[in-house]
Amino acid sequence: MNDFMARSATPAVATAARTAVLAPHTAAIALALLLGLQPVMTDLYLPALPLLAREFAAPMSATQLTMSALILAFGLSQLVWGPVADRYGRRPVLLGSLVLLVLASIGATVAGHIGWLIFWRAAQGATMAAAVVCARAMVRDLYEPEQGTHVMSLGLSGLGALAVASPLLGGVLAMALGWRSALAAVAGFAAVVLVFVWRALPETLATRDPRALHGPTLVGNAAHVLAHPTFRAWTLLVTATYGGLFTLLAASSFAYIEVLGLTPAQYGLAMASGSLSYVLGTFFCRRWLLRLGLLGAVRRGAVFTLAGAMGMLLCATVPSLATVPLVLGAQWLYAFGHGIHQPCGQAGAVGPFPRMAGVASALAGCVLALTAFAVGLWLGYAMDGTLRPMASGIAFWGVVTTAIGWTLVQRHGVPIRVE
Repeated sequence: MNDFMARSATPAVATAARTAVLAPHTAAIALALLLGLQPVMTDLYLPALPLLAREFAAPMSATQLTMSALILAFGLSQLVWGPVADRYGRRPVLLGSLVLLVLASIGATVAGHIGWLIFWRAAQGATMAAAVVCARAMVRDLYEPEQGTHVMSLGLSGLGALAVASPLLGGVLAMALGWRSALAAVAGFAAVVLVFVWRALPETLATRDPRALHGPTLVGNAAHVLAHPTFRAWTLLVTATYGGLFTLLAASSFAYIEVLGLTPAQYGLAMASGSLSYVLGTFFCRRWLLRLGLLGAVRRGAVFTLAGAMGMLLCATVPSLATVPLVLGAQWLYAFGHGIHQPCGQAGAVGPFPRMAGVASALAGCVLALTAFAVGLWLGYAMDGTLRPMASGIAFWGVVTTAIGWTLVQRHGVPIRVE
């Protein structure tokens, strides 16, 4: 920890000058809103999944594709948005993409066929990606890695609050007004974020890269980032922990509602309680960062990840344990660990690359999203009316996350500046 602080002291003056562009509380709100688009696009929509499946008479594979298409487009488009944001700056990319996101959300709300809904959900993913890429890159624009992890944790606490509210609101809206009302609420939230960016968010990129979109530069930058062991360690950690979370997101509405017998509103409450555990994890992340550093926080968080994963697997394999309280308990443990790994991993992956933060953020997000897309495809065919597919997926990713957190991250996780 002391070695890291010594290395970080050199660019302190430049960092202070950049940080002055944006007040800390404004930065935290911006991160919460921009990163919060992702859980709003997924969590608010989850209670409506069984309802729209029945209305469209759609098979499970097509219903899951409304989630998987969003994630696939979200992942692939980050490869475009990252370099574009390095070339033209964060603010213009955010404003343009958020306008398109509002339009795509309106299209999803009025879709008259499952095919059109899948199309508009993919459009949502492609445009939402710019907001997430720019948000992560802004942290590196303004802060050195250790401080950036702290700020990222604050922003993810705000994201957690949105994740708490989203399934609750989605469940109430789905029961009272139907599944389209949940998507209408998504469009409304995207419009709020657009207004905030327009009114309150300045440009944070100090120097634009005029060659960021040149073919050789793109390839060279991507190769440079991918070759860095610190980037690989943190990206693999974030990807693995999100693989388990996405398994929960994509399968939980059917598991809780159709297997365990909850109503959509009760299911929304169950998911909100998991989000509260995630928020608690982000609070403990900040405390453990001060006491244990990045590596120590991840090492301890992995204990909770593994406990939640194994608990979920026990609930699915022992019939007497397949109860709502025990499944929820396992979900809470996994979500708590996720609240440790996400801020550490997202800041750590871009930490070594102050001048290529957009590219690093895009590559990390793409790997994560492609993994989630594969999980969604698998669930579309594996779900069998029991808890087993959801539980086995969470157990697998929990073990992988723990292994990465206890090995690769411990060896390569200190984000030493390389540019």
